[in-house]
Amino acid sequence: MSRWIVLTVGLWCSPVFAQPANPLVTETQNALKKAIAYYHGTVASHGGYVYYYSHDLNQRWGEGKADKHTLFVQPPGTPTMGMAFLKAYEATNDPAALTAARDAALALVYGQLQSGGWTQTIHFARVNRMGKYRNGKGGNWNNSSLDDGQTQAALLCLMRTDRALGFKDKTIHEATQYGLDALLKAQFANGAFPQIWNKPAESKPILKARFPDYDWKTEGRVKNYWDYYTLNDGLAGDVFEVLKEAHAIYSEDRFKVAIRKLGDFLIAAQMPDPQPGWCQQYNYEMIPIWARKFEPPAISGWESQDAMTTLIRIARFIGENKYLEPIPKALAYLRGCQLSQDQVARFYELKTNKPLYMDARYQLTYDDSNAPTHYGWKQPAHFDRIEKEYQSALKNEPINMAQKQVSESEVRAIIKALDANGRWISTYAGERLTGQPKFASGFPYLSSEVFAKNCERLSYYLLQQKK
Repeated sequence: MSRWIVLTVGLWCSPVFAQPANPLVTETQNALKKAIAYYHGTVASHGGYVYYYSHDLNQRWGEGKADKHTLFVQPPGTPTMGMAFLKAYEATNDPAALTAARDAALALVYGQLQSGGWTQTIHFARVNRMGKYRNGKGGNWNNSSLDDGQTQAALLCLMRTDRALGFKDKTIHEATQYGLDALLKAQFANGAFPQIWNKPAESKPILKARFPDYDWKTEGRVKNYWDYYTLNDGLAGDVFEVLKEAHAIYSEDRFKVAIRKLGDFLIAAQMPDPQPGWCQQYNYEMIPIWARKFEPPAISGWESQDAMTTLIRIARFIGENKYLEPIPKALAYLRGCQLSQDQVARFYELKTNKPLYMDARYQLTYDDSNAPTHYGWKQPAHFDRIEKEYQSALKNEPINMAQKQVSESEVRAIIKALDANGRWISTYAGERLTGQPKFASGFPYLSSEVFAKNCERLSYYLLQQKK
């Protein structure tokens, strides 16, 4: 999964510099204005965005090819762009940036499902499996998804836009509240969330994680794995960020209660010795289960890192060290699982702890030499960072809130890369891209992720100058 971009926007809007002493400030403001004007005025369709565009805008891609009537919710699609515009508005007070953000938010409102969340795409022209949109213009697909940050990103974008508009846009405010209500109703009693929901969570017993007492390779598979307790692809961390921001923006205790429950689930979901990590997916008996055909019940190096990071942040937010207690044992175990200094396997076999892969026929194997290339079988190991965050939280040290400084040389390079039309054109050189489009080497394209990152960096530079 590609990891989606989290961009923050404050409540305040400082005035534009009238006559800045630093000419680079003016150049940065002008670059932002030019880029926003192009992307909002020329690239946007129905107010929203996909991942990539050919430089002439005749072709577009998300997870596969798209048309001008299809938008992507999954980052780096429409919410990512909307939050980039909001960051620029915070830095410049340019109403054009706020208008672009509002249009992106309204595109998300259009695609909100009756179940309250979002799926990967929003269609403005009828297609098969079209979403059952709340405005009645869609089809029958009503599965709200927390996979790959889809609903999480949409809610973050809507909440921040709601705040930037002073909570006065009734359409955006109402959709935001409807989505947050649905998210809380989808949380199980034990604090877990499903990957997908279309109705409130059913009542289930609160149990602790345990190993299967059957042959998991041949038994226990379910078709609707998405209905069960899920940690796949950083879901816990993404949901925590939504709940934390909802609490900050709307000051309602229900979001803090949900965060506490999520932390309690993560404690319960830690597997017993000798493998005190976390798994991608659990059934209602808290036994690890299969998800997709290449996602076996196993200890997951990637999800375990997200679980630890989320627990540390919950401990700080709630102010209780019980959420830190699982970390030392998990870190010690996972450090012993590293494939190299900076890599960890996505899956470790239950009981044997051997790194687990799939071959080209999707058969389980301990050999990664013929593993399908569409999946991240090995992931970066961030244990030193997690250890540092854990120790800081344990000592109750203040969080370093300082923005990462943006140098003038970086700003000049970003501005220089912007062409006369207001585009940052990327050239494909074989790198792995979200959605895995099949670009030829040397293919020129526009990237929503590149726009968002550059917009964020230029905005941070302007904010630095106001201090």
